[in-house]
Amino acid sequence: MNILIVEDDARVAEALSAYLRQAGYTTSRAADGASGIEAVGQETEAVILDLGLPDMDGLDVCRRIRGVSSVPIIIATARSNVESRIKGLHAGADDFVVKPYDVRELIARIEAVTRRARSAAPSPDESSNVELDGLYIDFANRLVLADGEAVELTPKEFDILAVLARYPGVVTPRDRIIREVWGTDWTGFSRSLEVHVASIRRKLNRPSLIATVRGVGYRLTAG
Repeated sequence: MNILIVEDDARVAEALSAYLRQAGYTTSRAADGASGIEAVGQETEAVILDLGLPDMDGLDVCRRIRGVSSVPIIIATARSNVESRIKGLHAGADDFVVKPYDVRELIARIEAVTRRARSAAPSPDESSNVELDGLYIDFANRLVLADGEAVELTPKEFDILAVLARYPGVVTPRDRIIREVWGTDWTGFSRSLEVHVASIRRKLNRPSLIATVRGVGYRLTAG
């Protein structure tokens, strides 16, 4: 497994890389946010992200990575307050550890988030498509067309739409969407889910396509 470490402190990065290599991982390092964003590729299987970077805040780095990739992100930072954790998770991180941490715990968290990511990925035979109200969704190729035009959704936005599209007309509870898309039962992602749904509605230019069922969840419906 290839782990990208986004960390400006060379000593911290080198020590962490040594531990991870001993555990059987391969590692690469980016010393600032811009380099970290650029370094994320198909071969990257997890990102360990510091928040105190020299060129930009780590939360912005997290958002930008999440905008183009669904790779698991673990924030590792000295910011220990609850607000920082909440902001990190809302920015798209999958987990959060506070420095100084036990490397064995970090490795366990890496294994957990990558396991959830693998289990949440579409199965190879998930090749069926959905057409509804001028909307075309290709699950296998993660492609969305609205009236024949491609719509650029972030990985999380596509995953949310895909969950709803598998059961058109059926109410999908919020906790189920969060569990399938974020791989957790933590309800703290509810606000992030609302933001993503609003973005999907805007990008598809179909405000009524995703109906909110108060107190329950969302339903994909024509109209």
